[in-house]
Amino acid sequence: QVQLVESGGGLVQAGDSLRVSCAVSGRSSSSAAMGWFRQAPGKEREFVAGISGSGGTTYYTDPTKGRFTISRENAKNTLYLRINSLKPEDTAVYYCAAKYRGTSLSRVYLRGSEYDYWGQGTQVTVSS
Repeated sequence: QVQLVESGGGLVQAGDSLRVSCAVSGRSSSSAAMGWFRQAPGKEREFVAGISGSGGTTYYTDPTKGRFTISRENAKNTLYLRINSLKPEDTAVYYCAAKYRGTSLSRVYLRGSEYDYWGQGTQVTVSS
């Protein structure tokens, strides 16, 4: 059984930086495409960053490009998301997701429906 557990969220001030982590257990994440999503209060879940199974391809949305960095450490079965210059609008629950089935090692997947496993989320709250 694959499990994803996020950590590293918390209450921060605008302008701060934060790194959230996603630990994968039950199966090696080295070939899985992985992604970070977030859901703000009253809004739908949205994709924020993704990384290919090989780690060689990353993708960001326009609101996150330049401030968010997704990375993976396969030896630790861990996915990371570093967020710089945090803004109040970054306040959300951040979820990691893993896609194993039908995955291309060089491709990033943007839709939540494409992922096989999800974590429970970690809350990030940015005060102004």
